[in-house]
Amino acid sequence: MNRILYHLGNTLILLSILGFSYTLYPIARIYLFPPTINSIQTQRGIFLTIPKIHAQAPIIENVNPWNEAEYSQALKKGIAHAKGTALPGEKGLPAGQAGTIFLFAHSSGSPWEITWHNTIFLRLVELQKGDNIEITKNEQKYLFKVREKKEVWPSEVNYLLETKKNELILQTCIPIGTSLKRLLIFADPAQIHVYKK
Repeated sequence: MNRILYHLGNTLILLSILGFSYTLYPIARIYLFPPTINSIQTQRGIFLTIPKIHAQAPIIENVNPWNEAEYSQALKKGIAHAKGTALPGEKGLPAGQAGTIFLFAHSSGSPWEITWHNTIFLRLVELQKGDNIEITKNEQKYLFKVREKKEVWPSEVNYLLETKKNELILQTCIPIGTSLKRLLIFADPAQIHVYKK
């Protein structure tokens, strides 16, 4: 009996270590072996790139931020663009947008789902004033400079509703692994770069 309990105990310890490793590996990989940023020439569609934190992902356009089923599907593929907010390249304003561009994505989530698929905003908290954020669309790169960051409660949705200011807002959940609060990154248009074939 003691021998069975001994082996059972060792098996449970081993399974716990494997489960813990499986959970943390994707996060450790992001820090230790950051993903490669692809050049605009290899991209089709619209992409967000944040060089400082080695983050790059497609932007899924016109996602309803009030419909959990819809945005949950979009977040499996990339970064969600809030329906009703602007996009670069529209209406010819300084950085190509007429109003607020509002993008949101996961920082973490259930280890068996999100940490292996989409943690594009895992390191978003590291951004500081002056850091670059890029959106590429139709062979143009729209550059934004971080102005400020804020932590707000989930009920503070006024930033999603007041969309007339020309700015980019990125949103994710914090602290990592929770949905307790929201981290908002505010960035101002800086310049447009056109790539020619």
